[in-house]
Amino acid sequence: MAPKRVFIGRLAGIEVFDPIGDSVGKVVDVVVVFRMRYNPLAVGLVVNVTGKRRVFMPLTRVRTIENGQVISTGLVNLRRFAKRPSETLVVSEVFDREVTFKDGSGKASIEDVAIQQENREWRVTELYVRMAKGSPDAGKTKIVPADSVTWGTTALANQEVASVLSQLQDLKAQDAADLLRDLPASRVLQIANQMDDDRLADVLEEMGESDRVAIVSGLDVERAANVLDEMEPDDAADLINELSDKQAEILLARMEPDEAEDVRRLMSYGERTAGGLMTTDPIVLSPDSTVATLLAHARRQDIPPALSTIVFISRPPLETPTGRFLGVVHLQQALRNPPATMIGHLMESVEQLHPDDGIGTVTRLLATYDLTALPVVDHGLLVGAVSVDDVLDHLLPDDWREVDEQEIDDAVAAKHTTEEK
Repeated sequence: MAPKRVFIGRLAGIEVFDPIGDSVGKVVDVVVVFRMRYNPLAVGLVVNVTGKRRVFMPLTRVRTIENGQVISTGLVNLRRFAKRPSETLVVSEVFDREVTFKDGSGKASIEDVAIQQENREWRVTELYVRMAKGSPDAGKTKIVPADSVTWGTTALANQEVASVLSQLQDLKAQDAADLLRDLPASRVLQIANQMDDDRLADVLEEMGESDRVAIVSGLDVERAANVLDEMEPDDAADLINELSDKQAEILLARMEPDEAEDVRRLMSYGERTAGGLMTTDPIVLSPDSTVATLLAHARRQDIPPALSTIVFISRPPLETPTGRFLGVVHLQQALRNPPATMIGHLMESVEQLHPDDGIGTVTRLLATYDLTALPVVDHGLLVGAVSVDDVLDHLLPDDWREVDEQEIDDAVAAKHTTEEK
C-alpha cells in the first residue's frame, strides 16, 4: 500500500486525540525543517491545547492521521511551543510564498503543502500551487512535486552569517553539512570561518571530498591545523590525503605533534585496509579498571556511538600503540555488573584484524560477529580499531553524500555486481 498523502491545509484545525479517545487539542500548524539537497522534513505539529496554550507534538508521537482526526501514541508535553531558528511553520510562513520552477517555466505561489510518511519520516512531497502572472498557465492551480521548485533554502545564501549560524546551531553535523553543501563556495567559507573549531571539524567529517578540501584550503593555515586536530584521526588522514603533498606537509607540521603522528601513521597504510580505515582513538582501559570507569568513558561526547559499545583492554601504555592487547568488554556486559567490578573479570576474546587486512575481511568479520568495531593488532599491540561507520563510508560510492537514495541503490548494486564478476 502506498504511503498516505496528507495536505496540511486540511490538517490545520482538526482534533488531536490521545490513545483512549480523549481530546488533546486542535492542530494549528506543522513544523518543517528545510534541507539543501532533499525535500523539507516535517518534524511535528503545533497543537492548541486547553487554555489557549500552543505545544509541540513530534510526528513520531502520531499514530494515524485519517478521518479528519489525529491520533497520538501517548501523553503530550505541555511545555509552550517555541520555534527554533532552523524550523519553519507551514501555515504561517510557507502558504502564499512565491516559488520558482527549476525548469524555467515560471513562478507560482504555494496554496497548500502535502506531506507523506516514508521510512518513519514525514517529508514534504507535493505542493498545491497557483501559477503567477507571466507564466504560461497564469492563474491556474496544479499539484507539483516539491523538488520541482526552488524555495525556502535559497534564502540561506543571502542571510547574515550570524543568522545562518543560528539556524545551524541545533542541527546534527550531518544536517548542517547538507545545508551548506549547495551554497556558493565563498559563502560556505564565510560561515566556516565563524564556526568553532570542534563544530567545523564535525561538519567536515560529514562532507564530500571536494567540499571539505575547498574549505580547508580556504582557511588560514593555523586555523586549518587546529580544525584537523579536532577531527577524528582517520577522518583527518582521509582529508589530508586529498590535498597536495606540499599543502599536506605544511598542515601536518602545524598540527599538534601527537595528533600529527597519529595521522601520519594512518596515512602509511593502504586506503582500503584495516590500517587505513581505523581510528587510533578507541576506548582503551587496563584490566584493573572498574565498570564505573568504563561507563564514564562510554559517555564521553567525543566518542562516536559505534566505538562506545566496545572497550579494548590492554597492558600499559593505554595510548595506541598500546601494550599487549588482552581482549574486549562490551558495554552491554558492563551494564549487567556492579560499578566496582574490575573489567578484567568481564573480558572476552574477539576476532582481531591486522593493519594490512583488506576491507573485505573487515566487513565479513563485522557482519559475522554482529560487532560495531574490531581491534587492529600488530605484533600483539593494539594500534587502533575499525568501526562499522568507517567501513560503510568506503563501501558506498565516493559521492554518496551528494546523490539521492535511488542513485546510491543503483551504484551499490552495480559495484556489487562488478565485484562478483
